[in-house]
Amino acid sequence: MLTIGIDVGGTFTDLVAIDATGRTVFAKSPSTPQDQSIGVMNGLNELAQRLDMPRADMLVATQRLVHGTTVATNALLERKGAKVALLTTQGHRDVIEMREGLKGNRYDLRTPPPEPLVPRELRFGVRERLRPNGDVLLPLDDGSLGEAIELIRASGATSVAICFLHAYRNPSHEIAAAERLARELPGVSVSRSSDVLPQIKEYERVSTTIVNAYVGPAVRHYLTRLERRLAEAGFAGSLFIILSHGGMAPVEEAGRLAAATVLSGPAGGISGSRRCAELLALPDLVPFDMGGTSTDISLIADRRATLSADGGLADQRIALRSLDIASIAAGGGSIASVDAGGIIRVGPESAGAMPGPASYGNGGTEPTVTDANILLGYLDAAAFMGGRRPLDRAAAEAAIDRLAATLGVTRIEAAAGIYRLVNLKMADGIRLMTLRRGVDPRKFALLSFGGAAGLHAAEVARELDIKRIIVPTAASVLSAWGMLTSDLRYEVSRTHFEAGTRTTASDIREIFADLEEQAAKRLRSWFDGPVVTERSAEMRYGEQVFEVDVPLSDVNLTAPALVAEVEERFHRRHEELYTYASRDQEVVFVNARVAAVGAVPRSEGVNTPTPATEPSAPPASKRQAFFGTWCEVPVYALEKLRPGHVLEGPAIIEAETTTVVINRDDRAMVNALGWLDIELGICKED
Repeated sequence: MLTIGIDVGGTFTDLVAIDATGRTVFAKSPSTPQDQSIGVMNGLNELAQRLDMPRADMLVATQRLVHGTTVATNALLERKGAKVALLTTQGHRDVIEMREGLKGNRYDLRTPPPEPLVPRELRFGVRERLRPNGDVLLPLDDGSLGEAIELIRASGATSVAICFLHAYRNPSHEIAAAERLARELPGVSVSRSSDVLPQIKEYERVSTTIVNAYVGPAVRHYLTRLERRLAEAGFAGSLFIILSHGGMAPVEEAGRLAAATVLSGPAGGISGSRRCAELLALPDLVPFDMGGTSTDISLIADRRATLSADGGLADQRIALRSLDIASIAAGGGSIASVDAGGIIRVGPESAGAMPGPASYGNGGTEPTVTDANILLGYLDAAAFMGGRRPLDRAAAEAAIDRLAATLGVTRIEAAAGIYRLVNLKMADGIRLMTLRRGVDPRKFALLSFGGAAGLHAAEVARELDIKRIIVPTAASVLSAWGMLTSDLRYEVSRTHFEAGTRTTASDIREIFADLEEQAAKRLRSWFDGPVVTERSAEMRYGEQVFEVDVPLSDVNLTAPALVAEVEERFHRRHEELYTYASRDQEVVFVNARVAAVGAVPRSEGVNTPTPATEPSAPPASKRQAFFGTWCEVPVYALEKLRPGHVLEGPAIIEAETTTVVINRDDRAMVNALGWLDIELGICKED
């Protein structure tokens, strides 16, 4: 039996297959943005060839297929989602534009407000009103609702977001409106806030519901198409989708809560990073995932990744819990250009999968990071993708030459400038992820993965004074591999906030008992394995505006001093995040949250290679590369390296789908798993 993980990136679709013995096979296929399922099926063809079996036989033998998709991400970034209408309480249709009264850059007075996904003419107020406790103040007016539905029909909207005031307390008005919409506009998609995000805070709730309505039709259409193509190809196993919180869910759940898939692919990388931390007994890692279009950065502290409800994408607030990931526009396909002031910049524009970098030979003419790496000697144009897709060095030279002429520098100076600038950009991204959270990156190791990360990891680490880099053998497909280490997960939340009322121990016990029963029941409808639950609460001091997420899984709910223990957990968490706690202030319990987690059987494909009999491996070849000056460096084949091998820089290590650059004064050792463990500056110290 097989399990297969699939991660669709901006440039390549990565696939990993693991059989019952732990044998692991990788494959890559160009992504097809016009229809991601085409790239997935092409990738499955490639994977079947590498397994030396027909695709149909491979899919018949596949018990579970876990998939990370960027359909929702792309729909938001490219503004290509559904035409959405908003049904809301009369007088509240502008919440989406008033937001929280905050600007992304509060010191830039000229920053225009983000463009809402729903224009004002598609926001319709309905006469109804609930009190803050959920009691009905004004019943849902059928005439007003009917008028709004007719306006939606005339507008041509294909999706509707329903967000009535205080519906998190009482969903009856939203349910009635959704049922009527289903009867009178049967082809229109409907998202209810009481289903998507049933908790307090109007802007977060309406924004998240609108995002769900905006991306939902595209996500469901894609998943339906993918399911059909897989079934036609012989797949009869279970298809799961990775959600932004790092857990996986059935296709139906991903379609219902489409807004939870916006970080689907990167979440697989964090799952893989957590597993790497366990395997290495290395609790603190900075996962550094550089692909063709972007770089994703996160944090593993004490083997745990942080979940946050403060996320968003493309200026849209998404208050569903997700892994804390910073994504920056820096990848192998990032385009280098010269701005109006004559200054070189790299990104945010990307050549993407099509046409891709100039060296791909698909018609691209703009210079990219990949083109610079070829000219600097780090990438072997003839060996790209194992030689199956050689790159066009002449096209890379022509693209860089045009940039160099504009700057008035040599070709190599221009290429080195691109390389240096993208490294600084990624180092700044890691600073934001670590220093702003009170974390010293020098105490962490850099986990390098993604097809392009190995080319840049050493220089990025050096900028941050990080002394250790880990490169797994599955680095180029770690997100897809990580998806196969994920568990099933279903989260529910509930607001428990009454102004002027203190939360009691019985309140806490009751709300968590209800949520645990609800979450476990839903998860058991997906599979019949054991279920464990995780508890947390969002809390704040009385005068604060934003809440702090506090883990409570190990709190004894039957303890007599339960309230005091919960509040002390909040004080300690607040101190961890902000360096202080105010134990004399009132603590407000706002939202309770429960996650039901089901561990699925898996083979993670981690084998122990045969140790080396010699301290160093002979290089496969040598070539000229630029390390401040041109020098001849040894080039090693990653698959030939064995545990115990030690390599000193400068050197280059090549695999079929990634390349790792070892700089001067750095030393790479191959650990017991066959992974590269790179120490920076060690040779200089010797």
